[in-house]
Amino acid sequence: MRTSECDMVIVGVGGQGVILISDVIGRAAVMAGKPVCGAETHGMAQRGGSVINHTRIGCRFSPMVASGGADVLVALEPAEALRFADFLSSTGVVLVNTRPVLPSTVTCGKARYPPVQEILAPLKARCCKVIAMDATALAEKAGTAQAMNVVMLGALAGYIPLSEELILQALSLVVPQRFLEANKKAFALGKAEVE
Repeated sequence: MRTSECDMVIVGVGGQGVILISDVIGRAAVMAGKPVCGAETHGMAQRGGSVINHTRIGCRFSPMVASGGADVLVALEPAEALRFADFLSSTGVVLVNTRPVLPSTVTCGKARYPPVQEILAPLKARCCKVIAMDATALAEKAGTAQAMNVVMLGALAGYIPLSEELILQALSLVVPQRFLEANKKAFALGKAEVE
């Protein structure tokens, strides 16, 4: 039995802006008059550790997405998509930023980061659609690499039951005014990438 309108899991590493995405979605859901639940885990976030957020729109029960229950998995870092793939529904969609954040074990030569295609292959076998994009490059095109998460938010907008207008209103409440224009451009580039 379905207990929400849309379940999503948003993942990345510390500093990528996972929490900003969930904050914007939560605010937009409230503006739309929809119940929304969320929960997050910060794993040594300051040091590039895993960050995971569960967001459930139209949910009145648990804030946690069940294993195999996510309609959408948004991964700001490719390896994190694979790490949290168990949350995906077989009918779900994965949105993946293809630009990795290399851990120190890779940068110092003690480990190998797998090619992105090796990460995407098992995801494709697990769900109905995988959309991979270099969201960091798109954010740079918008004027700031820090808006990569907002590129991913723009891509996500077409998969959740919230209007673009409300999402952008919520974004304007969260992002400082001086960065708002670049973030709106980043949002539009992410949205265009999936259309």
